[in-house]
Amino acid sequence: MNIKMMLISSAAALSAFSGAQAADAIVAAEPEAVEYVRVCDAYGTGYFYIPGTETCLKVSGYVRFQVNGSPNANITGSGAVNRSDWDAYTRGQVQFTAKSDTEYGPLTGVIVLQSNGDNATNQATILDSAYIDIAGFRAGLFYSWWDDGLSGETDDIGSPKTLHNSIRYQYEASDFYAGVSVDELEDSPYYSGETSNNVGVAVGFGGKAGAFTYQVTAGYDTDNEAGAVRAMGTVAIGPGTLGLAAIYSSDPNAYYNKAEWVFAAEYAIKATDKLKITPGVQYYGNYGVTSTAAGEFNDNIDAWKVGLTVDYQIVDNLYAKATVNYLDVDQADGVTTGFFRLQRAF
Repeated sequence: MNIKMMLISSAAALSAFSGAQAADAIVAAEPEAVEYVRVCDAYGTGYFYIPGTETCLKVSGYVRFQVNGSPNANITGSGAVNRSDWDAYTRGQVQFTAKSDTEYGPLTGVIVLQSNGDNATNQATILDSAYIDIAGFRAGLFYSWWDDGLSGETDDIGSPKTLHNSIRYQYEASDFYAGVSVDELEDSPYYSGETSNNVGVAVGFGGKAGAFTYQVTAGYDTDNEAGAVRAMGTVAIGPGTLGLAAIYSSDPNAYYNKAEWVFAAEYAIKATDKLKITPGVQYYGNYGVTSTAAGEFNDNIDAWKVGLTVDYQIVDNLYAKATVNYLDVDQADGVTTGFFRLQRAF
């Protein structure tokens, strides 16, 4: 064998050996890129970017445990059998809020899911809110201005049903807002032979000026041909905040049906950084509805209500609330009601 052939044979053998070694070697794969969740601070705290998008998402909610006390508080079954004068229930609520920038301003979508458990078998999950909001326009299922109230638990100045499918426009500035809403009043009270698919129109405006806040809300129920107007205001005085409210309702309607005239007052005392004590009182003129068919207030019956609410922050995001109220109606026995609540917010 000549020198040339020896070199070629050696090179071939070396190549074969190297190939075998390469086949047996373990080659580490390149790591995949990981996209970490980024904080979105454009809309306040708690938002983060949905990975792969420019949409910011916030998840919030609360867990609530509450014990109610009132005559016949625990009633069950089609026969409305009274079990006791107290009843406990638990609620879990989760809210998803999505926001993104557009040429018209932030585009917002909100979904609120709520589950209520009275016991192991009597439970219900509902869509508490779901709406789209952009450039002041809102459409979907959401609470009306009539859901607002004073800070305590004595006032009774809201609609019997405040959650509607609605279309609303609301102008907002730093210290002022004004808007108009068209509401489907499908599950609201109806009178004088009307059916339960009313349409309502509501307007509202409010704001703040120094130590004062104010809100005026009005609503007209087209099927019941009646409306109501409510004015509320608060002012910081001494160690607390004084709140006042008044309502006039022409006849019972979907926006207000408790009485023709209502006056409410409270004083929320900030005893400490964690403790708030709120006594309140309310007067009803021409209280209650004569009948569904008539759709009129009781002209000769008045009522008044007095109560006390105590709020205490145990630790950050954990709150306790207790309230007791006494309602006295002409020609009827007085009724005492109340509840105790623990709530963990997140």
